[in-house]
Amino acid sequence: MSNRTVSLIGAPTDIGAGHRGASMGPEALRVANLAARLERRGLRVIDRGNLQGPVNPWQPPTDGYRHLEQVVAWNTAVHAAVYEDLSAGHLPIMLGGDHCLAIGSISAVARHCRDQGKSLRVLWLDAHTDFNTAQATPSGNIHGMPVACLCGTGPDRLVRLGGHVPATTPDVFRYIGIRSVDEGEKKLVRAANIQVYDMRHIDEVGMKRVMEEALAGIDENTHLHVSFDVDFLDPSIAPGVGTTVRGGPNYREAQLCMEMIADTGRVGSLDIVELNPAFDKRNQTAKLAVDLVESLFGKSTLLR
Repeated sequence: MSNRTVSLIGAPTDIGAGHRGASMGPEALRVANLAARLERRGLRVIDRGNLQGPVNPWQPPTDGYRHLEQVVAWNTAVHAAVYEDLSAGHLPIMLGGDHCLAIGSISAVARHCRDQGKSLRVLWLDAHTDFNTAQATPSGNIHGMPVACLCGTGPDRLVRLGGHVPATTPDVFRYIGIRSVDEGEKKLVRAANIQVYDMRHIDEVGMKRVMEEALAGIDENTHLHVSFDVDFLDPSIAPGVGTTVRGGPNYREAQLCMEMIADTGRVGSLDIVELNPAFDKRNQTAKLAVDLVESLFGKSTLLR
């Protein structure tokens, strides 16, 4: 993994979220020294700065979607930036922003995988499944819909964003840490047959076995994308998110998760999303996220 060039791509918007503040996430991650910590791992880091996009108009939903026009604009910018860096041989890290931005990043990764003839595996670390539709959503917030959009269900302009429909298929996803799913969404997730490792499963078999199962079958032809929603973590250690859900992974479980992903040596791209400094205490959630990302790139307690 060392000697690789990592590019940081800021996407400072809360356009898809139900609370304001995730737009400050990229800066909080920079303040927590993300670039320097990755350089300590032997990576070359290029900070691309922040993408530009429309401001959040803070309007109610139209036809089941809030801010669709603006969400399309932001995701189009994310898609172009992530695809460009992947094409240059870099490892893009998208600094969100809210989780709707994964439509842009993962559609770009999927496009890159088609170009290269690689298989894709997405680890979705999140308290939520983000598989809502206009019909199922209680809020219309598009940060609850990215996986559905990537799998071909959603507004045409988001579903077609990467030029290939669907951008991905449900079998590439592994949900880890799930503990809050809307009623209508449960049926959709079940029908899509996505592999879900919810908190009950983690409690029953442990994080080690969960990660062994989630990473099974990854080989040298696999591009591994990690979509890390900071609300994956228990709010007692990570209060800086807009949608806290109690009962998430603790510090050690999260570290083990990241270390086992690092052990594959296959991480090719990363999202860090839903960090909301407005709800944080002294940037502790950003510091924890950076700590975990360092583990994702090979920092371990002892030399392994």
